[in-house]
Amino acid sequence: MTIAPIICRCLLFALVLVGCTQDQQNQLSRKVVELLDGNYRVTYANGPTEKSWVIKNGKVTTSEKGYYYFWDEHKHYVQVPIENTFIEEIAN
Repeated sequence: MTIAPIICRCLLFALVLVGCTQDQQNQLSRKVVELLDGNYRVTYANGPTEKSWVIKNGKVTTSEKGYYYFWDEHKHYVQVPIENTFIEEIAN
């Protein structure tokens, strides 16, 4: 694969983002996370409550209901509200 198509796709994506509202950009970024397998740390923080999970070679998905869904490193199914939840990509 040559580099030119990759650059064109990145430029097109950047142009689309410029024309989007902040809410639309957030929805797009959530959709990107859904598509990518990877290693992630998901942290839910609300007041004194803070909980983190590690996802290895997995996905974090979302629905219209306002929750992230994923399987953690112990193969437990987890559902957390999108609000107050942060997703970081971590190294292997």
